[in-house]
Amino acid sequence: MGGRIRAQRAACGTSKMVSTGGAAPTASTGGSMAQGGRQAIIVGSGFGGLSTAIRLLSDGWQVTILEARPEIGGRASRIQEGGYTFDTGPSLITMPWLFEEVYAAAGEKMSDHVTLRQLQPGYRIFWTGEDRHFDFGSDREQLLAEMRKFSNDDANQLEAFLAASGAIHREGILVSGRQNFLNLKDFVKLLPTMARLDAIRFLQGWVGKFFKEPHVQQAFGFHSLFIGGDPSRVPAIYSALAYLQIADGIWYTEGGVYSIIESFGKIIAKMGGVIHTNSKVDQILHRNGRAIGVRTADGVVHNADLVIYNGDVTARDALLPDAPDAFPWRLRPLRTTMSAHMLYLGTNKKFEKLLHHTLVVGDDYYGFIKDVTRERRMPRSNAVYIHAPSRTEPEMAPPGGDSIAILLPVPNLRSGDDWTEAEPRMRDRTLEWLENWGLPGLRDSIVVERSWTPLTFRDELLAPDGNAFAVEPSLEQSAYFRQPNRDRTIAGLYYVGGGTHPGAGMPGALLTSQVTQDLIRGDYPAPFASHATGPTGNLVRP
Repeated sequence: MGGRIRAQRAACGTSKMVSTGGAAPTASTGGSMAQGGRQAIIVGSGFGGLSTAIRLLSDGWQVTILEARPEIGGRASRIQEGGYTFDTGPSLITMPWLFEEVYAAAGEKMSDHVTLRQLQPGYRIFWTGEDRHFDFGSDREQLLAEMRKFSNDDANQLEAFLAASGAIHREGILVSGRQNFLNLKDFVKLLPTMARLDAIRFLQGWVGKFFKEPHVQQAFGFHSLFIGGDPSRVPAIYSALAYLQIADGIWYTEGGVYSIIESFGKIIAKMGGVIHTNSKVDQILHRNGRAIGVRTADGVVHNADLVIYNGDVTARDALLPDAPDAFPWRLRPLRTTMSAHMLYLGTNKKFEKLLHHTLVVGDDYYGFIKDVTRERRMPRSNAVYIHAPSRTEPEMAPPGGDSIAILLPVPNLRSGDDWTEAEPRMRDRTLEWLENWGLPGLRDSIVVERSWTPLTFRDELLAPDGNAFAVEPSLEQSAYFRQPNRDRTIAGLYYVGGGTHPGAGMPGALLTSQVTQDLIRGDYPAPFASHATGPTGNLVRP
């Protein structure tokens, strides 16, 4: 797959409806069972919730989505101010055929809604104090040339790495990612395969089997950080992330990732689904061991045949205060990921040193990761990801300016840090460091500025501890040991999104919707009036 997929972008946005407040706690609002047909309530409108809505609508369900924020998207939202546009969440697209599958479930072509461009290189890695950089992309010859700048021996190991990581991708993502792992025996059956592929080894050590030069090791081993995973603690199954970026490329949608969210909202409205924004769910209702609906913070009750939760799974107990524990055998709660300090900067000048995706690594990469993950303390060094979509799409910023998003991993709120005090200090430290590295005049060029901290992830995105990537993708929190896609104690209650199997990131969220759809089809057998015609458009499943 390469080049550019031409399409017409959707002109319409989402269906926005707001639940009426002031109703009695027993009242029922739009999308109730009384309207006829089977009713599904989806709590949250991230990629997992929206893609599940499309799949269920295609199966003949009535679907109502309840979103706490003023707009759909969850963590994949958007900021627009002063002519600058920022994606607040995911910004790097891989496995684009998974998106095509969702569009196909509605009888639509992805190419009729969004325009995809493949980025080459996908991103550039800089190390402070180094003249060399590393361009990572899907062009095999260019990638080899980049590796030879650091080590000929490592370059000679690229094909061996791709063969090994490709096998892990096929078994660990394409096959296992579509299983539900409700039963321990299914997970146990997978272990011999993963052991044979050496996928249970920690990622950092696994990458070290192939590459010895430290810069090359970091270039091929950091990808789990995109989903909140410490490379020294996640299994080597996440080597598939690097493999995917080489085999399938790194993609961008014109208008940003949020253009996909908008198109999903448009499709849901077209299919008859209902979306209520500004509707925060504070309780999942159940009776006799079965989910029967939800209640919003304003006292409105939505009845349903089933409930699908697309929020932070660590909030389950708070939403089900009188329900049995889903993990009575677990010795400790699910461990969540680090958080992030996000700076969204609209500048009146362009910084040509930046590519569309840029990583800048300080002088203590492994110490930085240890600080924000295992030690849960403010990092003593720096490592940032910078997204500059105006490099590819100038319309994302006014003429002569840049739209820049900076992500600095930081500990979540379990660290005890006071972010009302820490935010200005971390902001100044990060910007000064970037100016000294290679963006002179950055602070003076800022005309629009927004900031997200762990408090934003807690208060606006409803992650109880302010995490940025849901549940940490460690081995003991994967597959069977992760939040399953169906609740183990409450019938008719399902989960989608980054905290569930198979994991975080847009591909993970989309896979959760398919796994959940399959479970619901098994639990509610009936003829299905599906619009699905199979993948359509120009993208080809490998």
